[in-house]
Amino acid sequence: MDLGSLLNALILGVSIASIWLIAALGLTIIYGTAGVINMAHGELIMLGAYSSYMLQFYLGLPYLLCLPASFVIVGLVLERCLIRYLYNRPLDTLLATYGVSLVLMQGVRLLFGSDPKYLAVPEIFQSNVMLGSVSISVFRVVVLLVTTLLVLALWLLFYKTRFGVQVRAVMQNKEMAASFGINSGRIYMMTFALGAGLAGVAGALFGVLAIVLPTMGASYVVQAFLMVVVGGGSLAGSVVASGATGELQSVFAFFTNDTLARFIIFVLIVVFLRFRPQGLFAQAGARR
Repeated sequence: MDLGSLLNALILGVSIASIWLIAALGLTIIYGTAGVINMAHGELIMLGAYSSYMLQFYLGLPYLLCLPASFVIVGLVLERCLIRYLYNRPLDTLLATYGVSLVLMQGVRLLFGSDPKYLAVPEIFQSNVMLGSVSISVFRVVVLLVTTLLVLALWLLFYKTRFGVQVRAVMQNKEMAASFGINSGRIYMMTFALGAGLAGVAGALFGVLAIVLPTMGASYVVQAFLMVVVGGGSLAGSVVASGATGELQSVFAFFTNDTLARFIIFVLIVVFLRFRPQGLFAQAGARR
């Protein structure tokens, strides 16, 4: 066994984990807080990528400014126009957001066509760095750093602020929270907008790692849902699930190939959920 190649696989696993995690962060917020099964999450990622493309090539905005801009652009309109009428109706939200995903995909295809688009990044992000004997793309390191900062910011927001206390109160019992003057509708709106904005940031990052296409969201939404379900709908659970699955996939791919590694990961997830359907870290208390 070549230890250098194995080390390379482990480092690549961290990179894969960061990609899966940043795709799942927005879904974790939306599902874990509001209980909304957002089938349009992949298309929100796609909108983030196209938002960055438009900001770059029509307004000349630098790439680094496209990240926060994509966060602001994506999501709030969807919550105000549709989702707010469907809280506590999981089947309806599933069907409605699936319909929204088709509308968004076809709308973008009509506006921009089906040909691939590309995002420009500073030259420093296009090089590689050496970690010992392992070469890794600078931009993958950027993705890892952005993901780490977002997780830290979300943890501080939900566990160290008044807003976080209100969110957790609404998650536990929105009627009781309302008796203390907490506006559950406003909390749902803000958390959905936050989750959708995180999907937009993910799209701005993925638009550099891959090409920008109307169908690009479909390649990330399955992994995002898997991370949220395996993690139990909590932030900590998504972090652990993404880290474990990213490393396992990279190691399995080292010994076999990428296709078989994905198959093994999916089988392991199915087996895990068979014996622990609530996920790694189930939310404390039942949602009411």
